[in-house]
Amino acid sequence: MRSVWKGLEYLALGLVALIFVFPFVWMVLTAFKSPREVMRFPPQWLPETWQWENFVHAWASGPFLTYLANSAFVALAILVLQLVTGIPAAYALARYRFRGKKVFFGMTLAALMLPPQITFLPVFLQLSRWDLLNTYWALILPYATSAFGIFLLRQAFLQVPEEVIEAARLDQASEWQIIWKIMVPMARPVLVTFGLFSFIYHWNDYFWPLVMTNQEHIRTLPVGVAMLKESEGGVSWNLVMAGNVMLVLPILLLFFVAQRQIIRAFVYSGIK
Repeated sequence: MRSVWKGLEYLALGLVALIFVFPFVWMVLTAFKSPREVMRFPPQWLPETWQWENFVHAWASGPFLTYLANSAFVALAILVLQLVTGIPAAYALARYRFRGKKVFFGMTLAALMLPPQITFLPVFLQLSRWDLLNTYWALILPYATSAFGIFLLRQAFLQVPEEVIEAARLDQASEWQIIWKIMVPMARPVLVTFGLFSFIYHWNDYFWPLVMTNQEHIRTLPVGVAMLKESEGGVSWNLVMAGNVMLVLPILLLFFVAQRQIIRAFVYSGIK
C-alpha cells in the first residue's frame, strides 16, 4: 500500500512538472518553426526544418545589443542598491531595540503588499519634474530598496545566535564589522537567493521600462522582445519566441550556476 501511495505521489509530481515545463518547451520549439508551421492546425510539435535563422532575424530586427546591455546594467545596479540599503535596515530591525521599530517593520510588510502599478503615477510625475524620464535613473531609483529583501534578510539575521554577536562586541568589533564579517557571511545563501530573485524580476520587468522610456537607446530587452510582435507588418510568433528564448537564456544559466546556493538557503531558513 505504501508503494502505491509513493507511485501516486511521483505521478502527481510528474504531472505538475509537465504543466510547468510545457510552455517553455513549446516556446523553444516555436522559435525554430517557419511562419506557416506556427499557424498550422492542428499544431505540430517538431518543426519540419529547424529555422536557426529566426534568431538572426530577431536579433537584427532592432538594437538588441543595446537592449541587452541596458537590461544587465539596470538589473545589476538595482541589485547593488538593494543590498546596500537592505542589509543595514534588516540588521537594525533584527538586532536593535528602538522606538518605532514595530511601526517600521509594519510599513515594510505593508510595502510588500503594494504592486508597483499602484504607485507608478506619482513616481512618474515626480521623475518627470526632475527631468529623469528616459534615463537610467528612472529605471533604477524607484527600486533602490526592496521591502521583500529587508524582510528576507531580517529573518536570516534573526537566526544568527545572539552569543556570536555579543562575543564580537566583546572583541571590540564595530557594528559595521559585525554586519560585513559575521552577519553577511552567515546569511550568504539567503543573500544569493534574494539576489537571484531580484535580478530575475528586473531582468524580466516589462511594465516599468515601457512606462518610463520612449526612446530605443534606453529601453530594455523585454520591451525590445515585445516590439517584435509588430515587426514586418504583423505578429511573427516564431521571431517573438526566438526573442523570448534569448531573453530567458541568461536567467537559466544564472539559475544553474546558483542552484546549490538556493537549496542551501531553503535548508538554512528551514523551508522544506
